[in-house]
Amino acid sequence: MGAVSERVEQVLTPVINDRGLDLESVDVQPAGRRRLVRVLVDRDGGISLDDVASLSHDLSTILDDSDAMGEQPYVLEVSSPGVDRPLTLPRHWRRARGRLVSVELLDGEVLEGRVVASTESDATLATGDAESGVHRTVTLHDVRHAQVKVEFNHAGYEATSADAGNSEG
Repeated sequence: MGAVSERVEQVLTPVINDRGLDLESVDVQPAGRRRLVRVLVDRDGGISLDDVASLSHDLSTILDDSDAMGEQPYVLEVSSPGVDRPLTLPRHWRRARGRLVSVELLDGEVLEGRVVASTESDATLATGDAESGVHRTVTLHDVRHAQVKVEFNHAGYEATSADAGNSEG
């Protein structure tokens, strides 16, 4: 992360946290005579368009009042990460509960399953159909890459307490 991105992150983080949001990333890139400032935020349960609009207004005011951007004009984009973003932190796995994911482990094995449970150190996937009850627990440190798969026409998967105790792994 560049020095400008770090300054922007330091200025914006307290306001974002005060709203009960997680700052996922800050990216500052040149865009002609301006800079493009992309801020990604999220929280459990997601973030609404009204939340984004209100937050954008407040973050813009804070950036204008600080020296984080220097004198160069900027364009601010505030959004939430896309549904297909990589799962890199335990909170991403928690928020993906019930979602279909593709996981590549460090040993090269590739899994596909629905997240039924997660902790700070591992995630449990339903790797078979709902009736088979086949589960696999993966340690997050053993994951090379994991990503939610976009599904159309999925009726939903409700993880039950029986799912969490039905792991192999």
